[in-house]
Amino acid sequence: MHKRITLVPALFMALALFAPMSVAQKPVEFTLSDLDGKGHPLSSVRGKWVVLNFWATWCPPCLEEMPDLDRFHNQHKDKDAVVWGINYEDIDVKELREFVAELKITYPILQGTDNLEKLLEPLNGLPTTFLINPQGQLVASVEGPVTPESIEQFIQGYEQP
Repeated sequence: MHKRITLVPALFMALALFAPMSVAQKPVEFTLSDLDGKGHPLSSVRGKWVVLNFWATWCPPCLEEMPDLDRFHNQHKDKDAVVWGINYEDIDVKELREFVAELKITYPILQGTDNLEKLLEPLNGLPTTFLINPQGQLVASVEGPVTPESIEQFIQGYEQP
């Protein structure tokens, strides 16, 4: 289903910052399935920031940032933001479920689709993270690992167009 894409060089990863994107007038909308087959429409979290983090089990930088993303999700999920982990590889669901359980990740892990990449922008490396504002508009992206602090800094500095 998905092509294998390159990892981002370590030096670039340390310098990765969110790049603002031109905001579409219309909110983006899609539904992704979790590891149990339950659909998660983006509109179900309207009113909160959504951190869409594309990752794969074979990507060391992805695995390194996941505990931080889990911490961010747990600190914000009941208030103003959620994290959705988008698995971007062909992998057996049972194997993926076991992998996520071993990492003790509590934010939703969803299965990516080629159509989703067309809605956002082409992925050139993993991890790649997109930010969707509370109105459902895609507003920023970064290729490389993110931190809770970098997400919070972008959100605090964001000005609605």
